Amino acid sequence: MDTRILELKHATRDLPGGGFVLVLNTGAIITPEAEAMLQALHSRSVGGIREHLKTLAMKGPEKFMQSFYVGYGHKSIGDCGTGTIFIEGVSMLVAKAIQDWLLYSGQEASTRYIDFSTQKFIDPLDSFDSRKVLGLWRTFYLQSQEPVRKYLRQQFPRMEGEDEKVYEKAINARGFDILRGFLPAGASTNLSWHSNLRQAADHIALLRHHPLIEVQAVAEAIEDALKEAYPSSFGQKRYPDTENYNRYWMDTGYYFSGDAFPRKNQAGNGNSLIATSRGPWVTRDAIDRRLLEREYRKLLEKRPPKTELPKQMAEAGTMQFEFLLDFGSFRDIQRQRSVIQRMPMLSDKFGMHPWYFESLPESDARAARGFVWRQLNSIDALSQDELLRQYYLPMGMCVPCRVTGDLPALVYVVELRAQAVVHPTLHEVALWKSDVLLERFGYLGLKLYVDREKGRFDVKRGLQDIVQKD
Repeated sequence: MDTRILELKHATRDLPGGGFVLVLNTGAIITPEAEAMLQALHSRSVGGIREHLKTLAMKGPEKFMQSFYVGYGHKSIGDCGTGTIFIEGVSMLVAKAIQDWLLYSGQEASTRYIDFSTQKFIDPLDSFDSRKVLGLWRTFYLQSQEPVRKYLRQQFPRMEGEDEKVYEKAINARGFDILRGFLPAGASTNLSWHSNLRQAADHIALLRHHPLIEVQAVAEAIEDALKEAYPSSFGQKRYPDTENYNRYWMDTGYYFSGDAFPRKNQAGNGNSLIATSRGPWVTRDAIDRRLLEREYRKLLEKRPPKTELPKQMAEAGTMQFEFLLDFGSFRDIQRQRSVIQRMPMLSDKFGMHPWYFESLPESDARAARGFVWRQLNSIDALSQDELLRQYYLPMGMCVPCRVTGDLPALVYVVELRAQAVVHPTLHEVALWKSDVLLERFGYLGLKLYVDREKGRFDVKRGLQDIVQKD
């Protein structure tokens, strides 16, 4: 055992809800700040890296970073040093806020491969009734696991030649895919955020004005820990006009409400799902066909599988889709940074995605619809605050999504998500998009490599987990 790893001192901050933030200290002698300083010196002198290392050894990076990155605002210097932040014990809503950043890099706990039955549920109201609502979600999740697995084994029996352990992992993954729809968005999760120093500072400048109090607290903890870990790279001056502007637009324009989307059925009998039509709808098509025909037709025609279209093709313009998708699958697609996505408000306006009920045994599905209906009524009685209600709503609820991207970005996302190993509700949306793209650009040579067998059980799900070997 390398005890030096256990002796490393990491910058940590506790969170009010019991979680914490940890900025990883790798133990490197040349720190991220020092690395940024070396690269900045390299841009201003031809003395060479060996001379810069001598300067670093003699002077250190502290005053340099404080002067040039923070003081003089040379932001590109902050791009040259990176750090990793681990955030634990926060709601799914916090994870989405941190990941709502075009340059986000990191990982999040998977609802497909982790049993969330023991995860803490974040409860901002902390009342008897709110605890009861969350407790009932947990009970349903726990009690449904074995019946769902049994039902899946009947639906998808193990085929000859399939490894039993891999098959069982795939059954578990499919079961968790189904039952995540009944987990509240307040279920706690863990995530990591790997960022350069500049992007961390820029994103925190918005997160501290996020509409959710929990996100604000996490942003404050992250910034405080980063100041300890990289004291010369944080503490940028705050300008009142900028802070007021960021607070204003985060309060008034951050969430996408989807007011034009079709609402759920209004029947009060436990059978209220969502409107039949879920999209996608093309709300803008500004892609220049003449440019594609003139300069890119051969590149569209010749592209082989597992190959991205050239990024320069983005000059042809963008296209915008809107659609309804359950919040659980939105969590998956939201991490695609090649496209612009609005953050939806989680509500019960659009109802629950029918797939979560359809994937249960018939008798259990009827009971589940009644259970969800009663839970929604209880949540209605908890609070009229739309922000707080998100914590108690299940992740199977549909949210309005808006995605804008150029053709290379849209093709990448569609092909990545239109595969059998992807959650079925997201797979369906990706196939819808692929049909639209082929209809509009197939005559120009566009080809899409997708799996069109909807809902197929794929034992490869059991191979996608990351496990520790003995």
